[in-house]
Amino acid sequence: MSNSRVLSPFKRIFAFTLSIALLIAGLASAAPSTAVAQGKNLTNGCVRGYRPGVDYFPEKVTLEDATGFKVEYFNHYKVVTVLNPWNNAKEQFKYVIVQCGTPAPRNIKDALVIEAPAKRIIAMSTTHLPHLEKLGLLDRLIGMDEFTYVNNPKVREMIKAGKLIEIGSGPKVNVEKTIVARPDFVMTYGVGDPQFDSHPKLLEAKIPTVINAEYMEGTPLGRSEWIKFTALFFNREAAAQREYTLMKQRYLAVARKVSGVANRPLVLVGTASRGRWRMPGGASYFATLVRDAGGNYLMAANPSAGSVQISLEEALDRGINADVWLLNAFQRYQNIGALLAEEPRYERLGPVSKGSIWNYDKRLNENGGNDYWETGVGNPHLILADLAKIFHPNLMADHELVFFRKIDR
Repeated sequence: MSNSRVLSPFKRIFAFTLSIALLIAGLASAAPSTAVAQGKNLTNGCVRGYRPGVDYFPEKVTLEDATGFKVEYFNHYKVVTVLNPWNNAKEQFKYVIVQCGTPAPRNIKDALVIEAPAKRIIAMSTTHLPHLEKLGLLDRLIGMDEFTYVNNPKVREMIKAGKLIEIGSGPKVNVEKTIVARPDFVMTYGVGDPQFDSHPKLLEAKIPTVINAEYMEGTPLGRSEWIKFTALFFNREAAAQREYTLMKQRYLAVARKVSGVANRPLVLVGTASRGRWRMPGGASYFATLVRDAGGNYLMAANPSAGSVQISLEEALDRGINADVWLLNAFQRYQNIGALLAEEPRYERLGPVSKGSIWNYDKRLNENGGNDYWETGVGNPHLILADLAKIFHPNLMADHELVFFRKIDR
């Protein structure tokens, strides 16, 4: 028997083993990333070795309460549409979020393309800060519109350390300073008025600018669910889903606790200005909070989702039988006497004689920045617990007020 015949089985085994090894090596080199192979979004860095057909976003968001935006997934990019950026808006905003290291899609028309995961963001509202903190992204914050009203301790430390820039807002936004900072995108909001909006000037300068329209949501849960909108630009969908679920569970737990109460206090909201009284409509964000906290809102029958105005006299007539008065005022009143000094006719209101007057100004910084409009927006379960404590103190004995302060005599 020749040597070739004796060795041929070993050659076949060797060849087979070598082919398997090469196949494994080839698959490993073609894999886009370890994170994708493990079924997770890539939250740092770019894809290496893009492969068409691979789902680079196995972790996705699903929307439960927010109605102001939608997201569509297409393997290596996402299309996010802001549906209702401001009141009576005639336009929508579309963003194509492309996984870094993969090609941008064609035929995107006027949509803004932004690579994810983003590394540098400028936030134009303090309401964006709770999102970044909960998602573990404060280290990617490089600037804000202004520092005056910031309450977040970590962000205030960043400001003190000179790690953030201030770019201003509205038509006076500092475009040059923003360009030098090289943000991956600026997150702002719009009201549809060029006298107040920053995005037209930023977009004109080719600075990637995203409209966050959380304030247009009609419910507390819908507004707070915009944490998922923020997460999309950083591939942090899993974290956003988790954080929102926990927050919603806490909110619903408070709502269930007071849902069966027999007596719901009649609640007056707002203050007078120049003979008129502005208060939230019956289908508004705040009216939902009052209802879910076990209160009977004075304007519950009004169908408006925004604010409504009535005359001072009408408000006084309606408020005679009110049990609780929530000022929701930017001005800080030290006592009931200060309120009456401003408008003596407040004396006719039921909560004045009952001593049940409250304002949401318990947490103000030295510049008057109100944490209600920062931490509160992203954590409505805390606001709800405050209101439930005011309306039904015996049921919420263990809760310490976070945002609301009683106005004493």
